[in-house]
Amino acid sequence: MRHDVRRGRLYVALAAVAWSTAGLFQRELTVDLATQLAGRALFAVLGLGVYVALAERGRVVRSFRASGRAGLAVAALMASSSGAFIAALNYTSVANVLFLQALAPVLAAIFGTFAGERVARRTWLATAVAVAGVALMVGGPSRPSAVGFLLSLLMSISFAGTIVITRHQRHVSMAPATWLSQVLVFICAAPFASTSDIGAEDLALLAGLGVTQIGLGLIFLSIGARLIPAAEVGLITLLEIVLGPLWVWIALSEQPSATTLAGGAVVLGAVVILAVGEPVEPEEPAVPPP
Repeated sequence: MRHDVRRGRLYVALAAVAWSTAGLFQRELTVDLATQLAGRALFAVLGLGVYVALAERGRVVRSFRASGRAGLAVAALMASSSGAFIAALNYTSVANVLFLQALAPVLAAIFGTFAGERVARRTWLATAVAVAGVALMVGGPSRPSAVGFLLSLLMSISFAGTIVITRHQRHVSMAPATWLSQVLVFICAAPFASTSDIGAEDLALLAGLGVTQIGLGLIFLSIGARLIPAAEVGLITLLEIVLGPLWVWIALSEQPSATTLAGGAVVLGAVVILAVGEPVEPEEPAVPPP
């Protein structure tokens, strides 16, 4: 059991690392938002499709059927979270979006409790510390527009729902559902995309975003979220907020502020609080009959 918990934490941390590279790719893109979304989703569909085919040993149709309605819910929620995140950035500040993103582990803990999964005191403590750290990084939320607030809230609620369902239905793989989520994003964004503006460099960057940043991140999440409580998944994914500015600093020499570094250290400390604790024996979610 301890081995599974450590493995789950590692996979979720790797998902956060993959997602945190978004800034490195998107800073260099010259295409519009719809083209970014459609191109990234297209390459994610290709990358995730290869993974699902290999992981399921060619039994792709059966794997989709096995995920059932829960898989469809995960696909819809993940697509909503991805789309709402990008859209929210157009209606409110990055600080507001990131602060509400930090509420995802709180929501995951609440949703997980309703689903019958006990949340350890250490996890609640680590989550509170992490939210404080994110507030320090971004300077706390300002007064967002109503649309920006609702989109950011939708992002966090959708992501929390995704990880709770993945954990609750851990007897089946949700990798096919993550593939379907990117199909949905592509279908929604493609009609507004402009392929004539895509150069060779943009194409390479979109491939990196789709295969590495989104695709690999979703693969790691689909594995790790089945092994540890939903609240822990939400907390560990906050590493994305910490690591993003560091990669830009290292690669593009954009030095983050002192408060960003201090807040990042607090978030890292919260993850350490969680990691050094003994794994909590979770209550087994009810497994529906076949």
